[in-house]
Amino acid sequence: MKLINLSLALVLLLLVSGFTDCYKPVTNSGLPKHIRIIAVPAFQSEARGLRYRVGSRFTEAVTKEIIRRGNGLKVQGSPTGADAVIEGTIRDFSFTGVLLDREGRARVYEVTIVSAVTIRDLKENKILYDNQNFVFRDSFEFSRDPRSFFNEEDPAVERIARMFAESVVSTVVNGMGVKEEKR
Repeated sequence: MKLINLSLALVLLLLVSGFTDCYKPVTNSGLPKHIRIIAVPAFQSEARGLRYRVGSRFTEAVTKEIIRRGNGLKVQGSPTGADAVIEGTIRDFSFTGVLLDREGRARVYEVTIVSAVTIRDLKENKILYDNQNFVFRDSFEFSRDPRSFFNEEDPAVERIARMFAESVVSTVVNGMGVKEEKR
């Protein structure tokens, strides 16, 4: 019986030790080690007909997401003294009806926001990430009853800003898409 228990323990030990390299938790950022302070200046706007505060909502969402998931990265609004900067521009904003009811009125609307984002390493003078065509969409439905009308456009823009921020910060934190470019 002791021999069987010892054999099982040895087999278990071998199995466990053989898989130690299979699981490696992500413990560091995909950013260069010297980047500890990231600047997120206010997003600029090129879009015509842009709704109220869309750029500031995107800026705020990115800042909050870096604080939440940035593994100790510090965030500031100005590039002065920062190690890296996330520059963003809202390039286009559209709000269109995509589904009509029987009377021909739009019931479901889609909000589409196209943005550009560049992450620059200010110490090494390199572009770490650049995407000039970040497209995010969300849809919402208007109520049939005019008494219960609630404009869903603002919550849709908030959801898009959060999705955008999650995507950008995942790129930063995980290092996916981070490229080396010599200047």
